[in-house]
Parts: sequence; structure tokens; C-alpha cells
Amino acid sequence: MEVQKKKVVVVGAGITGLAAAYYMQKEIKEKGLPIELYLIESSLRLGGQIQTVRRDGFVIERGPDSFLSRKVSMAKLAKEVGLEDQMVRNATGQSYVLVNEQLHPIPGGSIMGIPTEIAPFIKTELFSWSGKIRAAGDFVIGRSGIKEDQSLGQFFRRRFGKEVVENLVEPLLSGIFSGDIDRLSLHATYPQFYEVEREHRSLMLGMKKTKPKTTTPQSASAKREGIFLTFRNGLESLVEAIEENLDVCNVMKGVKVENIERVEDKAILSLSNGKTLDCDGVILATPHHISRQLFEKHGILQSLKDIPLASVATVAMAFPKACVTQEKEGTGFLVSRNGDYSITACTWVNKKWPTTTPEDKVLLRSFVGRSGDEAVVELSDSEIEQIVLTDLRKVSKIEGNPLFTVVTRYKEARPQYVVGHKVRVEKAKNELQEQFPMIKIAGSAYEGAGLPDCIDQGVNAMHAVLANLKLS
Repeated sequence: MEVQKKKVVVVGAGITGLAAAYYMQKEIKEKGLPIELYLIESSLRLGGQIQTVRRDGFVIERGPDSFLSRKVSMAKLAKEVGLEDQMVRNATGQSYVLVNEQLHPIPGGSIMGIPTEIAPFIKTELFSWSGKIRAAGDFVIGRSGIKEDQSLGQFFRRRFGKEVVENLVEPLLSGIFSGDIDRLSLHATYPQFYEVEREHRSLMLGMKKTKPKTTTPQSASAKREGIFLTFRNGLESLVEAIEENLDVCNVMKGVKVENIERVEDKAILSLSNGKTLDCDGVILATPHHISRQLFEKHGILQSLKDIPLASVATVAMAFPKACVTQEKEGTGFLVSRNGDYSITACTWVNKKWPTTTPEDKVLLRSFVGRSGDEAVVELSDSEIEQIVLTDLRKVSKIEGNPLFTVVTRYKEARPQYVVGHKVRVEKAKNELQEQFPMIKIAGSAYEGAGLPDCIDQGVNAMHAVLANLKLS
């Protein structure tokens, strides 16, 4: 007698959904599981915000451009789909912060803006002497005693004062989340800082003690290894490889889930193509506001409404090398909020990722827009290009116009982990477990926005769905 197959559906084919579908398919194949697997994506392409433009010898990322090598899940997935030999590591070089019209090197030994070496901190011109003296208060200031969540801004200003936060900590941390550090949650973004203060009191001393030791001593001239990875032909290479490997998964593009109901132990998905799927397991890897809307009439997941979304744009500009003169050697810079600039950061892509750019060309990738400063994202491509070009010409000598420009907007696309984030997410997951135990949520809005974090969430959701099916 043939075993009745269980139906599992992954909704959303960004990196979270792709990882969930790939590893679910792997479980099905290796263990002979009686599961019929579907992957549903509302757009006509897979990959979500991962999108690579390959043009005239350039490799240009519209969305994320790399992933942390120490978070192993991305490299592991790449190896699974045959891309291990395509991985490249970033070239290392000096990074800067633009403050008071000057590019200042980020002091050596800084970890997310926290100084761990005294000499570079004393020598830097990034802060005034009064700012340095105030930051040194970290050595004597006691633990805050605050156990509940607090903003990154509140936490760091208490320890280091206003100047160090505005000129170094804020550009670094807010750049990662496109957010406002006075709203971003300490516990949801960097809980390790809270733990370091709790255990060591001083953040400077604590980070110095806890930073990884290098296994082999380096000479002063030895080059340190880059901490980021990407693929020779761009991050979309991974999306393409995963899609090629999804051979026992039913992939449905251009289809939306419009309604979800529960009938006994099944979730009934109504699709935009007029079909319905009776599911034994669902991984909802859609943006959190879409997931919230699907459950609005059921009165659950509404705490997700309090996860704001920021709008950002990236602007990649290609130039002949002879047209760009950079006085500083390095890989890019961040911009302090105090300056009169629309850009928030710029990567000198040809320096950081040499494989992306022809040898006689320069590729500059700038970022505009962040929480509370998003109007620029609404402008036309030509207006954004001129604004960015004006800003870049204040920093480097640039003659003429770009060979071409690639402008990419992500409107209301960057989830903000504001204070209380972990409680909101936990509440939503508990509600779902109670009313729709066959459905799991995962994605960048919940437990980490980096690519490896999203993969980990997709894999965890896959295992949770399998456990719920009780196939063994």
C-alpha cells in the first residue's frame, strides 16, 4: 500500500526560503521521506534582494554584496551546490569615516567602533581630546544595571560619550541596519556587548580580552586576511545554483499566497492562480509585513506591525580609471550623520573586490537613505545620480560622468530591530505555534538580517516542520 505523501510548502524564495527548500529536498532524498515539496514565489525570479548585474566585465551587486566567513552556513550551502571554487575573499585595506569634510582612518584595533588598543585611539584625529578623555571613562564607569532592553545609542553614549558614538560607533552600527541607533535594540542586534559589560564592566577591556587570538604571529608587513566572502560572478551565482539543484521541488513563480486557513491539522493556502494547497507543513519566508497581513483576520502576528521598515538605495558608478583620483588608499568610507552629505557610505569596489572590475576601470558603490532620512530614495535615477556624484566629488577628484550607473531602490525593505524586538518576535512565534503549529516563520525580520543568519533560520524552520510531521 502506497504511503500518503505529506505536502510541505515554502513560501518566499529569498535566501531564507531557498535554503529551507534546498535542505528539505536533501532530507527527502537522503531519507526517502514521503513529502511532496513546493516553493512558491510571488515575483518572476528567485533570490529576493540578492541580484547581480553582469555588464561589460563588471560584476555589480544590487543588494547584499558579501557574507561573513566566520558564519559558516553560507559557505556550506555554496559547497553543497558546487560553488566552493568560486568563492573569493575581500581584499583588505584601510576603511575611513568622513567627518568634518575629512576622511579619517578607522583606528586600528576597533571592534564595531569599540577601541581595544590604546595607541591608535590616542593618535587618531577622529575625536577631540575632550572626546577621547570622555571615552576613557569606560575604564571606570560601572555596569549600567539595566536588565531590560535598551537602545544602542543609550548604551554606547553612557559608556563612551557623544563624540565617539557620533563619529565612529553610529556610522558603523547604523550602516549595517540602515537604522537609527537611538531606536535599534541592544538585545536583538548586539547582545554580546551587553554580556561583555555584565562580565567585564569595561567594554574596552572586555572586548580586548574576548577578541579572537591569531594562531600565528604576523609580521608588521604581513597582510591580514579579509573577513568577507562572495562569488567570482556575484552572489546571484548561489541563487542560480540552488535553483538548478531543486529537481524534486515544485517551483511556482509569479504566484502569491492570498489566504491561509486551518482545517484540523492542515493549513489551506489559497493562491493567486486560483488553486488551493492543503499543507501538512508550511515555512513562511515572506517579508514580515506580508506574513502579518495573512494572519490579520486570525488576530495573530500583529506584534510584527511594530517592526518598522527603512528604505534605502544603492548607486553603483563605473568610471575609467584615469578619471578618478583617490588621495587615500583603502576600500571605502562611512559618513557621519553630522556632515552635509546624502550618501551614508561608499565602497571602492575595485579595491575591495578586484574580481568585480576590469583593470582599467573604477567601480564606486554608494548608499543613500536610512531610517528617518529616506526622502532621497523617492527621487528619480538621474536626480539620485547627481546627488551621489556631487557628494563623491567632495571626497575624490572625479572627472566627467560615469560610463554607466546602476541605481537600485529597496523601498520599505530593511526591517528595523527596534527596542523590544525579541519580545515581539517571540510573541508572534508563540501565537503561531498555538493556532497554526504546522506553520513556521523565518527571515531577515526576525533573528538576524545577514545572509548566513537567514540561511540558519530557514534550516531551523525546516527541521521544526519535519519534527511536527512526525514521520519517524
